[in-house]
Amino acid sequence: MLDLATEFGERADRRLREDEIGWFVTVRPDGTPIPVPVWFTWDGETILLYSQPRTGKLRNIAANPRVSFHLDTDEHGDDMIVVTGTASVDGAAPRADEHPAYLEKYRERVIAAFEGKFREVADDYSVAVRILPDRISGF
Repeated sequence: MLDLATEFGERADRRLREDEIGWFVTVRPDGTPIPVPVWFTWDGETILLYSQPRTGKLRNIAANPRVSFHLDTDEHGDDMIVVTGTASVDGAAPRADEHPAYLEKYRERVIAAFEGKFREVADDYSVAVRILPDRISGF
């Protein structure tokens, strides 16, 4: 998907691994795109995020699995990364508090925001959603 030999491919891969917040966009049945900020991991092939059960984003994915995901630009509107693809609930993914890459990436944030209660966060955000990209673009 990403050519890591190119400047863009290397930068996109680094940002997808290191950025802490991404914007996940699903589409309601009436066609309205709905962006929400999410925590996520990138394994070089797919994006994994966790959702609370019974959310609009899960209903939207069930109706239309086509999604986009993007990372914020820099202060000048540059360094944009946009992923388009298909999302699905991943029942085989580990819980957030048992996923090594997710734990590594968000441990400090959870400690600061939730008094270190990663298990409670994982209980609340118990549905794993995996995005299979078909295109990664940006500048």
